[in-house]
Amino acid sequence: MSQPSFFCPAAPIPRLCYVILPFLYILLSWQWGTASAYGNSTCTALANSYDFIVVGGGTAGLALATRLSQSLPYDCILVIEAGPSAPNEPRINIPGLKGSTIGTVYDWNFTTVPQPGAHNRVFPATRGKVLGGSSALNLMTWDRASIADYDAWEELGNPGWNWASMIASMEKAENFVRTNDTYGYTGVGYGGPIQTLVNQYVPSQQLNFIPTMQNLGIAHNLESLGGDPLGVMSQPSNIRWIDYTRSYSPAYLTLAGQNLHIMNGTMVSKIDFENQGGELVATGVTLAGNTTIRATKEVILSAGTFQSPTLLELSGIGQTSVLSAAGQDCLLNLPGVGENLQDHIRIQNSYQLKPNYTSFDILKFNSTFAAEQLALYKNGERSMYDYTGSGYAYMTWQQALGNYENLTYLAKQAASSTSVVDQKKLSYLTTSLRSAVPQLEVIFSDGYTGVKGYPAKTSDLYGKEFFTLIAGIQHPFSRGSVHINPSNPAGKPVINPNYLGCEYDIQAVIAATKFNRKIASTAPLNDAWVDEYEPGSAVGTEAQWRDFALNTTLSIYHPVGTCAMLPRNESGVVSPELIVYGTRNLRIVDASVVPILPSAHLQTAVYGIAERAAVMIIEQWGF
Repeated sequence: MSQPSFFCPAAPIPRLCYVILPFLYILLSWQWGTASAYGNSTCTALANSYDFIVVGGGTAGLALATRLSQSLPYDCILVIEAGPSAPNEPRINIPGLKGSTIGTVYDWNFTTVPQPGAHNRVFPATRGKVLGGSSALNLMTWDRASIADYDAWEELGNPGWNWASMIASMEKAENFVRTNDTYGYTGVGYGGPIQTLVNQYVPSQQLNFIPTMQNLGIAHNLESLGGDPLGVMSQPSNIRWIDYTRSYSPAYLTLAGQNLHIMNGTMVSKIDFENQGGELVATGVTLAGNTTIRATKEVILSAGTFQSPTLLELSGIGQTSVLSAAGQDCLLNLPGVGENLQDHIRIQNSYQLKPNYTSFDILKFNSTFAAEQLALYKNGERSMYDYTGSGYAYMTWQQALGNYENLTYLAKQAASSTSVVDQKKLSYLTTSLRSAVPQLEVIFSDGYTGVKGYPAKTSDLYGKEFFTLIAGIQHPFSRGSVHINPSNPAGKPVINPNYLGCEYDIQAVIAATKFNRKIASTAPLNDAWVDEYEPGSAVGTEAQWRDFALNTTLSIYHPVGTCAMLPRNESGVVSPELIVYGTRNLRIVDASVVPILPSAHLQTAVYGIAERAAVMIIEQWGF
């Protein structure tokens, strides 16, 4: 898409220069309440019947519902969200407070079962429980995978789901604001509800990251969202330029009509069905407390990777053995429900900075400085609280390691010959795609963000400052599942991602943390630090590296695949139209439909799925 005619320079030029833009919706005050309504229509708030019911007011749910509201003005749309509305929550809105909502009332606070492959550790499984869902909790990375990653969806049996359709859909969500010359022109959208920009605050130690990666042979990529993410780059973040707050899915609501109602703080217990000619027809939903609301056209699940499949199971759709164990009647045997769970895994190396550097850590131990920085932020001036982290690198194993024959061998051992997903992942390593599809991401994260913990107040290192290199494995072969708990079906789901469940994944993580050390030891970054805090210079043998990997590998919170868009005979749950197999009018629109984990963070793809789903639904039900 061509560059629009506007340009707004970076601070200290006032951010209000964007008031003149045609996107005045960003100035509206978001006041989202229970059974709120938008625009003009005859739909009645708190009605017991709607045309469309969307379960989940998260990243996909709000985007989809808004587009339906815009294009189907005579239809009534209800979004049911379990969490509260929090438009004025600073921990959500302020970029520098990213991550502070994890583990709070805005988080479902799910955990995995103990993971045998990771020393039986229990992992947090963060998901947003607030209007906006995980788009309110994530760390605001705005990137895209490779062309081949999206084309794989079509190749796995989903006609029309490919790079061309997804980039068009993803760009519809976005309004990229060019504030500097650190990003080019390809792969970004203009005029959408979600504002993005390359962060204006870059700590001085991060300035070493791009030249260091270049010295390791990794090219500087100025257009990483355009289908080729390989290289080192400054990625955009989803931030509104005008007030430098998080831009996330509730921004869509300013575009909706009064035919869209939002019901916050409300749990859906199950989907209601009628059997019509051997086909299940969704007739509505039952809420906690046994209230029912009818849907005359469609019920759409946008409850996310952990809860869309478990809602299916609570409604009688899934594996017969799972349903039977939980005492649920089986209305439809669909074995793929809850299976195929995939997630990115990460490992961190942290380094103590030289005294002449200031990192994000100072906000943890110097309350006076933190208050000064927060005051600057609130006054619209450049501040550390602007920071989201914008230093990224995506690489193939060839680029990162050179020789990766052992990893290829282990991948062949890990890949199931009967799984089309595994075989597609294997093709990323064994065909010409090995030079196009990233296998490793490295993020420069200012401040300490590892597992060991920031030094205690009693430590000599308290008050020291750090940076962290986070390495993410893009295509692990371990896959897991999520199902309802047989002893408490309505309670928290049983999440088993099977982290580090195969030797390929373990060796990939070990290679990644070793590469992190290599990055830190390469000029000019090597001149910024004095000591490796984690894992520490004492770690050097293969046994020590392995132990470090098993003890510290974490999720990067990108779960997908549990209601996979795959052929039914390949354990698929939804068709290419996102309709649950065996039903007439139940769709799923969220990350759970993604059949294979892409080499990118998820939010742009989830917005793209919602935009594409909206077109399908509007074409079916429009005039």
